[in-house]
Amino acid sequence: MKPGLGTQLRHLLDLLDSAVERAYVVAGLRYRPRYTPVMRALIAKEPCLIGEIADAARITQPAATQTVALMLKEGLLIAEPGPVDGRQRLIRLSPRGRALLPKLRVCWQATQMAADHLDASLPRPLSQVLDEAIGALAADPFERRIANARTQLLAKTQPVKTKQRNGRTGGDAAKRKRTTHT
Repeated sequence: MKPGLGTQLRHLLDLLDSAVERAYVVAGLRYRPRYTPVMRALIAKEPCLIGEIADAARITQPAATQTVALMLKEGLLIAEPGPVDGRQRLIRLSPRGRALLPKLRVCWQATQMAADHLDASLPRPLSQVLDEAIGALAADPFERRIANARTQLLAKTQPVKTKQRNGRTGGDAAKRKRTTHT
């Protein structure tokens, strides 16, 4: 049985993330791949609100909130109240987080080189296919595609009623026939 798209994507992500995580360990870093989009967002602009991090990293706000919480626990980030609304938090790199940057940049370069090598070994670069898939889903979301497919399937399984000469449907004629012969 061929695995479904979700299973394939999870497997691919497991293969990539586990290799990247091992590379961090080899480099002497206690760091998770999921932190990288947040780190890169903060390298580009500090401080940031969590919503700004989510936008810059192209991840959902709940994912950004969870990742920032983990990074705060590990001392990689600092949070302070926002200037306008104390419920908002401004996030910045901590001294510990900033100290990791030189080693992280080397890891990121090595990871990018490995990704380029993977792309070169495929008939079409994986990065290109992923960009195209993301674009296609932005234009026509997967939820809508599922709903359309379901509608098509239901249309195929619905019985088609035929009209008899007297204007009644085939189901009505069969019912009439059963009642008249009993």
